[in-house]
Amino acid sequence: MINVIVVGNGMVGYKFCEKFISKSGQENYQITVFGEEPRRAYDRVHLSEYFAGKSADDLSLSTTSWYEENNIILNTSELITDINREQKTVHTHLEKTYEYDYLVLATGSSAFVPPIDGVEKEGVFVYRTIEDLDAIMGYAKKIKANGSTEAAVLGGGLLGLEAAKAVRDLGLNAHVVEFAPRLMPRQLDQGASNMLQAKIEELNIGIHLNKATQYIDGEESIKGMMFANDDLLKVDMLVISAGIKPRDELGRVSGLEVGVRGGIVVNNKMQTSDPNIFAIGEVALYNQMIYGLVAPGYEMADVAAEQILKGDKAMRETIDMSTQLKLIGVEVASFGDPFIENENVTAIVYENKFSGIYKRINVTKDGKTLLGGILVGDSSDYNGLFQIYANAMALPANPEDLILGSRGGEGSTLGSASDLPDTAIICSCENVTKGAICCSILDGTANSFGDVVKLTKATSGCGGCKPMVADLVKAAQKSIGKEVKESICEHFNYTRQELFDLVKINKYTNYYEVIDHHGNGDGCEVCKPVVASIFSSIYNDTANKHVTTQDTNDRYLANIQRNGTYSVVPRIAGGEITPEKLIVIGEVAKQFDLYTKITGAQRVDLFGAHLEDLPKIWKVLIDNGFESGHAYGKSLRAVKSCVGNTWCRYGMDDSTTFAIELENRYRGIRSPHKLKGGVSACIRECAEARGKDFGVIAVEGGWNLYICGNGGANPKHAVLLAEQIDKETVFKYMDRFLMYYIRTAGPLVRTSTWLEKLDGGLDYLKEVIIHDRIGICETLEAEMESLVGTFECEWKQVLEKPRLMKRFSHFVNSDEKDDNIEYVPLRDQKMPRAW
Repeated sequence: MINVIVVGNGMVGYKFCEKFISKSGQENYQITVFGEEPRRAYDRVHLSEYFAGKSADDLSLSTTSWYEENNIILNTSELITDINREQKTVHTHLEKTYEYDYLVLATGSSAFVPPIDGVEKEGVFVYRTIEDLDAIMGYAKKIKANGSTEAAVLGGGLLGLEAAKAVRDLGLNAHVVEFAPRLMPRQLDQGASNMLQAKIEELNIGIHLNKATQYIDGEESIKGMMFANDDLLKVDMLVISAGIKPRDELGRVSGLEVGVRGGIVVNNKMQTSDPNIFAIGEVALYNQMIYGLVAPGYEMADVAAEQILKGDKAMRETIDMSTQLKLIGVEVASFGDPFIENENVTAIVYENKFSGIYKRINVTKDGKTLLGGILVGDSSDYNGLFQIYANAMALPANPEDLILGSRGGEGSTLGSASDLPDTAIICSCENVTKGAICCSILDGTANSFGDVVKLTKATSGCGGCKPMVADLVKAAQKSIGKEVKESICEHFNYTRQELFDLVKINKYTNYYEVIDHHGNGDGCEVCKPVVASIFSSIYNDTANKHVTTQDTNDRYLANIQRNGTYSVVPRIAGGEITPEKLIVIGEVAKQFDLYTKITGAQRVDLFGAHLEDLPKIWKVLIDNGFESGHAYGKSLRAVKSCVGNTWCRYGMDDSTTFAIELENRYRGIRSPHKLKGGVSACIRECAEARGKDFGVIAVEGGWNLYICGNGGANPKHAVLLAEQIDKETVFKYMDRFLMYYIRTAGPLVRTSTWLEKLDGGLDYLKEVIIHDRIGICETLEAEMESLVGTFECEWKQVLEKPRLMKRFSHFVNSDEKDDNIEYVPLRDQKMPRAW
């Protein structure tokens, strides 16, 4: 039996074991693992989720029996202290000695603690292990009990921002202190960093750049951080997350070659200066670099396993450091060379400060090759851009379309996953290619997405590749004639479109009829709201008719907020409102002590309403001529408008009146996802109509109608459906378009995504909507007319029928309000106290 000892039981050490046992010829080997922590390997990438309630077991990479089932000996809480290379033995702190034939050092790294006077004080922590997190949580509870709420994180990189989120989640006021002049200096340029900083500061997290900490203030415990020029930041807790340093102590004491700045030197086989000793992960110095991402560590683990088993796999010469992640709720990604600047390179930058989006791509001067890029605020195109970069794929004639989107209506410029070569790496974490994913379906070793994940491990790392893997699985299934069906859930083996037709044809009117005839089980939180939405789309049933099958927002006709209160949003069609109605909104806000905010949809939102106060609030509003704005429903939210030619000297038509007419026509109509509209009176586009599900822009000769755009996390430009048409034609095409979308889209699918997945794309949709190619336009118009003619305000229904008001009570057996809700001052208003 050949003995392989693995020193280190982190993510990379575990991955080595996993890769090793999956390879042929490993039966004659005995693996023994040593870990100094008291538990089996866990997921450090998602460590911050520990603060959100996940346990150590939840974060674990394996089950308790996995090591035993695979004949691996696991020794936890045991530290290797010495290596005798001549005798090929390791010695532990428990005075035990073990022999090895091959030794794998996967000791990882420790937190780098800058040499600052006072870092040993109470209240100063590092952010690395579960034990560190337990200590941070305990101390946060202690200082909060003493009335302290200020805490700082030293380090504005990936780990530092993760730590800042953790501090904020503990209910403390977080400050990020960074020595460099920008956040994430290794991944982002100045423009991207500025955008990220702005997004983070919106969350009331303080950002302090260009700060060199002189010393930690306080006697026995931290009371502040002193910067240069006697600039003091008063804090009662400090979390240090300023980088890593390799755990190369064993390499040093045993005489292995070590880098000048740390790390055990390895070749492309992961061998150290001793060919029987391998180093992988953050302890390994490869090409004079320490790689702090999980994907290179996993590749190193695979190479080391292959080499020990006499394979010929080796590390690539160049390690790609592309990454996609979400930091404090903000999407961030970089790929290739994000900073490259020379006479042969052109940087194309898109910056939208209103939406908080920054995109940069670097292309060669001839516009033929993508060299790298940065995405902040919206990283939805990362997978496509990365594949173009990694596979040296051809760029569109206008390279800026890669980040701006196609402006000619022909669809995405990024292509699909099916267009990639089989050698394209889809899952960087596990080094899984397109060929491996597709072949697993084609050769029958996998039959579903779940099978592919289990077989290849794709998506099991950061998860960023999941949409692309899912698309490849579906494409492979279709190519072999297998039916690919996006069933609603386990209770219905039907798509939403099929279920829509079944309800309409059979005239079902309640959920239980549908599941009894066409489903199984009792249903779930996925299918119940879908069926309720279908009833609304066919019969214009309001949410009041199907209360028990609605989600929380539709059940209570209001959006629930993070502290358990609700928001109230009356309709303000087209953004037009009289002074008298504005005064009513102000009086309601004062009477019920509500936070008020004007939104991007040109409405006034009222926040902080208790559940039992909702009917009282809406009675005042409805008595004064308001109606529900449906901000809680998957329906039309609002139609935004500019003032048009009634006031503006550039306006070419009356956009406000048109917006009001559109909003009043389609109000309350339920759809697969929310709908937003806009009307601009000229091409200056003040109403942002091309960022909406439908938008109308006045031009010479009539109106241009755009469809299937959206803002939000994954913005899409709307595409031109028809140009220079009159109002009557706009309404006709709109009726057809919306009803066709309502009939055929999947649950929670926005119009932009629906169009992207529609066979034939925009050209086919034009044939259906404009030229009546499949002969359904008359039916679509009649169905829309039926919905328009039967509109009812849901809140007016509640107030007119006392039985509907019974659900608006926080406690089942009491009329009292929830007295656990707390607020703190926010400018001249209030906000919920942090959790």
